[in-house]
Amino acid sequence: MPVIRPSADLRNNYNEISEFCHENAEPVFITRNGKGDLAVMSMELFDYLKSRLELHALIEEGIVADRNGKVIPFKEGLEMIRKEINK
Repeated sequence: MPVIRPSADLRNNYNEISEFCHENAEPVFITRNGKGDLAVMSMELFDYLKSRLELHALIEEGIVADRNGKVIPFKEGLEMIRKEINK
């Protein structure tokens, strides 16, 4: 269940929110005037989520390339890389 806190808690209970985010690897949702406004999370969780998004984007790029016939066999690609390194 998500943790939801009012925006005043960022000022008044910052350490508590920070500790929760680090210990639980979950975001805390911050409301402003009773409506969702922000999601606060640890840098570790942010980096993890960002890397997952980047990985998903690369996978999608590979799927699109495969669908468009723009891929080569692994061995052929490896040979191309080796030739480039040995120049």
